[in-house]
Amino acid sequence: MEIYNQPGLILRIYLREEDRFERVPLYKKILELAKERGLAGATIFKAIMGYGPSREIRRISFADLASNLPIMIEIIDTEERIKPFIEKINGLIKHGLITLQPIYIIKNLP
Repeated sequence: MEIYNQPGLILRIYLREEDRFERVPLYKKILELAKERGLAGATIFKAIMGYGPSREIRRISFADLASNLPIMIEIIDTEERIKPFIEKINGLIKHGLITLQPIYIIKNLP
């Protein structure tokens, strides 16, 4: 039995925690847009440590919970749905990285 039944794409968006769109955290705005567009699923991950183009290492500090850590948004759906979404959000991202990778969706949950 073939279980790799549906090709898809995984979209990853890397942002800074402080990035905003009209005073709303940018990661929250992107998640809301993904939901509005009916994309299959999205998850937001907050890093405990990382660095980007500035080469400045950022890490979680329990003394300063307002640190500016990297955020990764992961969205999975079909190519037909992901590519127009990238066009929609591309202008919102001023500092960050967008990656796209082909995947196989093994199981869709109801």
